[in-house]
Amino acid sequence: MQDLVGPAIGTLALVAVGGYLLGSIPFGVVLTRAAGAGDVRNIGSGNIGATNVLRTGRKDLALATLLLDAGKGAAALLIARFLFPNDIAPAVAGGAAFLGHLFPVWLGFKGGKGVATFFGLLLAAAWPLGLLAGATWILVAALFRISSLSALVASAAAPIYALLPLAALGLPAPPAILMLAIFTALLIWIRHAENIGRLLKGAEPRIGAKKA
Repeated sequence: MQDLVGPAIGTLALVAVGGYLLGSIPFGVVLTRAAGAGDVRNIGSGNIGATNVLRTGRKDLALATLLLDAGKGAAALLIARFLFPNDIAPAVAGGAAFLGHLFPVWLGFKGGKGVATFFGLLLAAAWPLGLLAGATWILVAALFRISSLSALVASAAAPIYALLPLAALGLPAPPAILMLAIFTALLIWIRHAENIGRLLKGAEPRIGAKKA
């Protein structure tokens, strides 16, 4: 048994490093600089995600950032699943990619809030889970017109959805995927601490609202 533990830990460590490096690619910064739109970190909230990239006035760059940030999380998980057909390695790779987006080594560990990467991970891990979380985001956004609130509710709901007894949709999710959903949801809430403060004060901006 001990002869198997060492290689297993080594494999998971390599998966984690690979996932982290993939997740840490700051597509928002790369795309805005390459397009001559400046450094997105010096615009608006300073965040590197698609919402802040949109503040450059370039919807195409914002959409590309959204898709690439979601795609890197999905890619990390799917590559690990292809190489190691189990639930643990993909979950580790996905979680590491998520950490890479939040704390990218290339940007002094100052990254995004992880919402797009979160949805990419869920869709790759268990597509019904991703669709349910995405539908929750859309519903909350339609009702309240607040992006951060939508992300907070959708991320909190994801672990609950992962436990639903819907065998036809592949749920409940495997324990490793459930832990991934919990892990990423907790980090999203931590990264949205300032947004939560503004929500409690009723000062969080609404989707589409123009600054005075």
